[in-house]
Amino acid sequence: MAERAALEELVKLQGERVRGLKQQKASAELIEEEVGKLLKLKAQLGPDESKQKFVLKTPKGTRDYSPRQMAVREKVFDVIIRCFKRHGAEVIDTPVFELKETLTGKYGEDSKLIYDLKDQGGELLSLRYDLTVPFARYLAMNKLTNIKRYHIAKVYRRDNPAMTRGRYREFYQCDFDIAGNFDPMIPDAECLKIMCEILSSLQIGDFLVKVNDRRILDGMFAICGVSDSKFRTICSSVDKLDKVSWEEVKNEAVLLQTPAQAGEEPLGVGSVAAGGRYDGLVGMFDPKGRKVPCVGLSIGVERIFSIVEQRLEALEEKVRTTETQVLVASAQKKLLEERLKLVSELWDAGIKAELLYKKNPKLLNQLQYCEEAGIPLVAIIGEQELKDGVIKLRSVTSREEVNVRREDLKTGQNRDFNFYYGYFIDYYWQKWPDTTPFSYKALGA
Repeated sequence: MAERAALEELVKLQGERVRGLKQQKASAELIEEEVGKLLKLKAQLGPDESKQKFVLKTPKGTRDYSPRQMAVREKVFDVIIRCFKRHGAEVIDTPVFELKETLTGKYGEDSKLIYDLKDQGGELLSLRYDLTVPFARYLAMNKLTNIKRYHIAKVYRRDNPAMTRGRYREFYQCDFDIAGNFDPMIPDAECLKIMCEILSSLQIGDFLVKVNDRRILDGMFAICGVSDSKFRTICSSVDKLDKVSWEEVKNEAVLLQTPAQAGEEPLGVGSVAAGGRYDGLVGMFDPKGRKVPCVGLSIGVERIFSIVEQRLEALEEKVRTTETQVLVASAQKKLLEERLKLVSELWDAGIKAELLYKKNPKLLNQLQYCEEAGIPLVAIIGEQELKDGVIKLRSVTSREEVNVRREDLKTGQNRDFNFYYGYFIDYYWQKWPDTTPFSYKALGA
């Protein structure tokens, strides 16, 4: 270690000598000679084994999401969750991994796409492939025969990803399922209705819902002489036709190929939702083989995200990445303490507020920050406002201003935290009703 430290010091000194010669515009021959000495020292030094080199990339089939992308994802999730709740669904969650035996053999040919984990504590585990099999296990384990639930979580597939088409190895599924004995087709019809509501609300384009009955397909295979043991394999191949060529098969609920608008790339992501019945799955886990009829749907949110992101890029649509409603600003210096007091009062009143982390920021810089971040309102305090006991509210877009009594905030906070929030928003909408600071136009919100 001491020898290496000494070499590092020599390299540093020789490097400084070379830089000095260059600054002094020494002769090319002298500089070349000293550079040669530096290279020899570096060769002696060799690589530093203690410094680990990282490959800075996400694993194949995964991705990071920027604040802009997350804002879009949250909006899409909000539309989906509100629809699920509107239809009376409860929410559950299950572990990200299951016992390997729980998943094995439930997916036919696709079982080879399951991620197996190393033996941990005597249990062979696998990452969940979807949310349906864990749900069936949950029903059997808890002896449930009747539930309407939704589940939004990540699943994992050791597949060959196609990132531009929204196919990943780690991705979200949004599932809605109805389990129980009911009169025929009523739950099925509601699943179709939910699918249409969500896709319509997201306004991602025209879509076509395809409804089939696998028993018809099974009958066709039987007539063709396909053995029962091959049914699942062939059905799996048919389902994959949209993932290869026509020589490959189309899945259920498909986004129509409408002509691209000016500046847009053609969007071709295929299936964005699917669903069906799985009446026998719960019985595979139940010790007595009791069946619980089930029907459900899954929204392909990753593909929807791809569509929305491409559309936002093409339209150059600005997306807010925060929900801040007001920036607390000051018009003069030495008002940091007053700004901190005001922002604290706004937080306590339930208002989403922030301030710049500088002692004496310029007012222009504070206003520019609001424009860049899409913050609709500025609460300005200065020496005069403090004397008068008011807060100056300014619309960032229209630049109109109104004064609000500081006392109203304190009174409202003592009576009801929501009072001042409503008072604040009333001012905002009465004075500037045409602005839409919280909109996502490209999502149709």
